[in-house]
Amino acid sequence: MFIGGEVSTRERVLRTISERGPITAAELAESLGLTPAAVRRHLDCLAHDELVEEHEPTGAAERKRGRPARAYVVSSLGHARLRGDYDSLAGSVLHFLRETAGDAAVTEFARQRAESMARQATPVVEAAGPDVGSRTEALAAALTDQGFAASTRPVGNDTHLAGVQLCQGHCPVQHVAAEFPQFCEEEAKAFSRTLGVHVQRLASLAHGDHVCTTFVPTATPHATERDS
Repeated sequence: MFIGGEVSTRERVLRTISERGPITAAELAESLGLTPAAVRRHLDCLAHDELVEEHEPTGAAERKRGRPARAYVVSSLGHARLRGDYDSLAGSVLHFLRETAGDAAVTEFARQRAESMARQATPVVEAAGPDVGSRTEALAAALTDQGFAASTRPVGNDTHLAGVQLCQGHCPVQHVAAEFPQFCEEEAKAFSRTLGVHVQRLASLAHGDHVCTTFVPTATPHATERDS
């Protein structure tokens, strides 16, 4: 556990990387109101402890002249530090549930968990109005309050593929979701129902990606996904 003022700031750095990564030292400094030197000191400590790692730049970052600034993401060990020590117990309970009641019981548990998460977020999302982009931003804020370190990024502006990427930099059930994919599947369904559009999960922490990414279309309305 992080303790003390200096280390508490380091936790803020780690959580900001979890929420906004890949992120550079300069972006971290601006976001947290710290000096670049202070941020680099914390990054060096986090990297030494293997809690963060450098992220290979892609896309526009690769096309810039000169060497691109180093960007950071939270490592697997860092995610383990953020989520605590409940994975083993949760995994044991889910194994017991599957062995005694079958996969359908695990799916129902995952569905109820996703629905509970969506119910907490619904008032905030509805208050954002009918615009899908605004609703997605509201959902991200609600998810962050629930511990998912969520953020949004617009993609495909002014094209028929326009949308918003809903990113979750931390997942409290990442470890168990790697073995029980029902958690990711039911979560995506709950997002669809909450936002009123069909969403698509593009990446997942449970599958080894550095962030969970869900595409939310804004260019063309889609039918809301509903349970059969």
